[in-house]
Amino acid sequence: MSIFNILKVHAEKFYNSTATITQFHPKGGIVNNVTGVVVAENVPCRVIYKSIPHSATSSTVASITQVIKLYLSPEVAVKAGSRVLVNTNGVETDYACAGEPALYISHQEIELKLKDRWA
Repeated sequence: MSIFNILKVHAEKFYNSTATITQFHPKGGIVNNVTGVVVAENVPCRVIYKSIPHSATSSTVASITQVIKLYLSPEVAVKAGSRVLVNTNGVETDYACAGEPALYISHQEIELKLKDRWA
């Protein structure tokens, strides 16, 4: 077993959740409309919270801001803007990919944001 496989197996021991990844593609013939296509289901992963949530208020609403990272296998193709539904111990949380994944030999890191949450 190569060192790369050892690193990947070690990283995957920490995965405690599964994810369903949906990408959005333009729907033919309809302006400004997209359709979601599930590209991966039951993908082992781990969600890490890099900061404690705090409330950011404006003149109209208070929104929740938090840095959230998703760790998963580098073999799974995840595009920016994809929807990620994470299941941890039976609790599903809906996220959107905030950017392009950072790819490493053993894993990839994707910054997430909560979908449509308000305080």
